[in-house]
Amino acid sequence: MLSLHREGRSPVHAVPAGVKLLVLFAAGTALFFVRSVAVLGGALAGVALCYALARVPWRVVARQVLTVVPFAVALSAVQWLVTGWEAAVLVGLRMLVLVMLANLVTLTTRTSAMVAAIEAVLRPLAPLGVRPERVGLLVAMTIRFIPVIKEQADQVRAAQRARGVERSTAFLAPLLVKTLRLADGLGEALDARGVDGAAARPGKTPRSGKDRPL
Repeated sequence: MLSLHREGRSPVHAVPAGVKLLVLFAAGTALFFVRSVAVLGGALAGVALCYALARVPWRVVARQVLTVVPFAVALSAVQWLVTGWEAAVLVGLRMLVLVMLANLVTLTTRTSAMVAAIEAVLRPLAPLGVRPERVGLLVAMTIRFIPVIKEQADQVRAAQRARGVERSTAFLAPLLVKTLRLADGLGEALDARGVDGAAARPGKTPRSGKDRPL
């Protein structure tokens, strides 16, 4: 599994993971209440400044932005047709700001630090049945498997181009098969290590494959 984290000694890297996640959550909530193009433009400039402070190579920033732009443009086009140009610009800017801010957090924060911060926040809810370790594991796998799935998509596209197929939605089927196989292999690995409901409860031993409910 791959990680998007990039080592660094910048001020952005030094900010604790919990603070970064809190800022990301607050920004993600607040931006949906912003109705000003100027404010969103300023937020986008602020995020760009944070990238500069983090000393993230601009080729990395450009690659991330180019990945998001088609989705932002498509969503903005729909909004333009339904509600007008101003709403379309607002939607596109919101998406760019949120995705770039989330990517900045991922690039400058170790996955282990983010998982530890999430588990610390959820630990008081353990008496209510919330399992912080399970949530942390889910977050870690989500973060780490995003680049893995992208790499698989690139492999499928490369194989199709080698067969003379340049642009086709047919790549979705083999990508889905490869992703399901990956998920199946991961499930077997977790199962073999006793990562199930019983293993998460103190004093319990992992159940055998015959005893696990389907």
